[in-house]
Amino acid sequence: MLTEAQMVDCRRHMGYQAVGTIIPITAETDIVYAQFGMITMSLHKRLTSLNPSEETVLLSYVTKCNELELAITTASDNLDTDEAAVWKHNKNEVNDRAALYTQWRVRLCAFLGFPTGNGVTPTTSVRLARA
Repeated sequence: MLTEAQMVDCRRHMGYQAVGTIIPITAETDIVYAQFGMITMSLHKRLTSLNPSEETVLLSYVTKCNELELAITTASDNLDTDEAAVWKHNKNEVNDRAALYTQWRVRLCAFLGFPTGNGVTPTTSVRLARA
């Protein structure tokens, strides 16, 4: 069974907002929240009903997304250096890493059978640096 933290990471990588405490949907509930709440409840049901093999695959996606997300933030460590000896900075590194992260986020959504959330923004494809 997935932990709450793993489910939070999964929803976050899929581009969905924080859930907080899920309130019951009533006639007075805002229609936008109602739509978001329905997706959230459906996703929660999916995440809590995976078989062990599916959980293993899901966790491999979440782990990869965690790694790729961290790589974007650590890429900023080299933004102040353009060239050092034979090493040359890839000026597109952050964008390339963001595009790769987005590709894995889309794959995660596809694996679970859900559309990407509003937090997943399309990026350009990854470009390989020339040697």
